[in-house]
Amino acid sequence: QAVHAAILRHRFLIVRAKELRCGPEQSRRFYREHAGRFFYQRLVEFMASGPMWAYILAHENAVPLWRSLMGPTKVFRARHSDPDSIRGAYGLTDTRNTTHGSDSPASASREIAFFFPEFDEQRWYEQEEPRLRRGQLYYSAEERVHRVLGAQEAEVT
Repeated sequence: QAVHAAILRHRFLIVRAKELRCGPEQSRRFYREHAGRFFYQRLVEFMASGPMWAYILAHENAVPLWRSLMGPTKVFRARHSDPDSIRGAYGLTDTRNTTHGSDSPASASREIAFFFPEFDEQRWYEQEEPRLRRGQLYYSAEERVHRVLGAQEAEVT
């Protein structure tokens, strides 16, 4: 709940959100680029250890802004240099640091497809994103996402 509140407080738009649980195999696939590194197994085990929330966030310069809000990967550093960051406030260890964030738009596209295979990114950019930029949106607390106003809602507001 605290991470979700931080997302909203920092004016990210929540395009999609879902609670899910990844098993060990799915977790291994997600972190496959780190296979063979000393921390790989710990990442996989943490990701598979319980439920989590996956988000698609939107903001001008979303990737660097989200990475800044998360804070340093190393929790010890985050607690001392950026204690108000998500990892500084809630991280436990370097591999249990509360959040993950894509390191580039290309990684974001790949990771969105991993967690949200039903999401059509190109369609979103063509149809929803321009309306969001014009402020034609509302936040649905029940769904935990921002929604684009339909034609009827837009006429009312």
